[in-house]
Amino acid sequence: MISSLSHLARLARTGYVFAREGVFALIDTRALPLPERTFIAIARLLERPSAKDGSGRLAAALTKLGPTYVKLGQFMATRPDVVGADIARSLESLQDRMPPFPQGEAEAVIVAAFDRPLTQTYASLGPAVAAASIAQVHKAEIDVDGARQTVAVKVLRPGIERRLNADLAAFFFAARTAESMSTEAQRLRPVEAVATLARSVKIEMDFRLEAAAASEMAENTKDDGDFRVPTVDWDRTARDVLTLEWIDGTPLNDRAALEARGLDLPALGRNVIQSFLRHALRDGFFHADMHPGNLFVDADGKLVAVDFGIMGRLGPKERRFLAEILYGFITRDYMRTAQVHFDAGYVPRHHKVEDFAQAIRAIGEPIHNRTAEDISMAKLLMLLFEVTGLFDMRTRPELLLLQKTMVVVEGVARTFDPKLDMWKTADPVVREWIARHLGPVGKLEGVVDGAGEIGRFLGQVPSLLNRAGTILDQIDDITRDGLVLSPQSVEAIGRAEARHGRWTTAGIWMIALMLGWIAWLIL
Repeated sequence: MISSLSHLARLARTGYVFAREGVFALIDTRALPLPERTFIAIARLLERPSAKDGSGRLAAALTKLGPTYVKLGQFMATRPDVVGADIARSLESLQDRMPPFPQGEAEAVIVAAFDRPLTQTYASLGPAVAAASIAQVHKAEIDVDGARQTVAVKVLRPGIERRLNADLAAFFFAARTAESMSTEAQRLRPVEAVATLARSVKIEMDFRLEAAAASEMAENTKDDGDFRVPTVDWDRTARDVLTLEWIDGTPLNDRAALEARGLDLPALGRNVIQSFLRHALRDGFFHADMHPGNLFVDADGKLVAVDFGIMGRLGPKERRFLAEILYGFITRDYMRTAQVHFDAGYVPRHHKVEDFAQAIRAIGEPIHNRTAEDISMAKLLMLLFEVTGLFDMRTRPELLLLQKTMVVVEGVARTFDPKLDMWKTADPVVREWIARHLGPVGKLEGVVDGAGEIGRFLGQVPSLLNRAGTILDQIDDITRDGLVLSPQSVEAIGRAEARHGRWTTAGIWMIALMLGWIAWLIL
């Protein structure tokens, strides 16, 4: 009871801030039923005169609500199927910037993390050079064989974990309520979306996991001639502190500096796209936050990525799906692209492959023989999600993160070459993967792997038969005299169901009264 009231209070505060910042002005109320129009009209009475104009209203409201909501906004940018392409596009530029916390607090976190004086960990620790909702970064020095070496030190913001957990619990409450009220919400799976956000945030709050991600990507890319990641200093890394090699490079958001170095900017844009696709297809592990502030060009001209808090991972099935989809679009083989969706089980079998191929053609044809400047990726994504809804496709969070990153990567590349064609740029990487994994060598390796799987299965057959016998004996014991519940159990179940029903009803009505906008936004 107390937790439900707490969640409702937090969500009511969110609704109030949204009203004050003019977020409800973004909603087209013409197609809404009268109750929703009334709620929005009342909410707009609270709008302050100085609220931002246009799509910046939502970003301003999320920033005011704090760190968790900034993360939510960044995550919503990956879900145009839920919030719409326009809102998703407006949130892509949401900056995770916060005032730095005091130097003394940062030093206290470091001392507690390593349980030793600060001077035994770092020779010097400068002031924060960047601050975000979860952590801030300091430039420091360490002693290595009598010489000073510059490092970047990321320190967790004190008290942030408690606040994030409370906000995430409220998000889960709202998502569960939405799924209980709407079959469309069940298709979009907001509970799973919040769970994905929660996992991402928890990983970001444990810097050992971020260090492991950086280390894995470094191992994957060690032979790449045009991409690298900073080296992790494991001796100075803990749950709340991360130490990495300091990158003396030029950030990709400083175009003037890149031009002053005489770099080939169109080639740099192609490198960004091809590196991302190579990581996704070849490694199944990609940097999912490749905005210009996280990318640098070092003295050797290599692309260097930093900030590994948000990573994407694709299994063999998803990687083949991605390669086949891209290859199908590149070669305009829409039937093959549609068949891949069906083979992967993403489209229910009661639909026809030919009908889905026709829908895919409607997406693919407008983008061929056009440069990136002629293609609206927002409209393209919106059409894609309309098609997925039409064919009852369930949302795949890992593929949505991939799609969002592709849009960001293309945007970065487009700043360096407005006429860049993403499909032609992707072609060599995709063809290489197709040839390697779906050609003769890949098929032979598949046969070998399949034989190994069969061998492992046969080795487990005796154990499986023994467990099956045990389960059958247990079922026989249970069903011999019928399954009987004690009166106490029946009474307890009844009380639990009644209590659940009362609070669910109360929660739904309170959300409808105070937060009608939430249901509209999700639905």
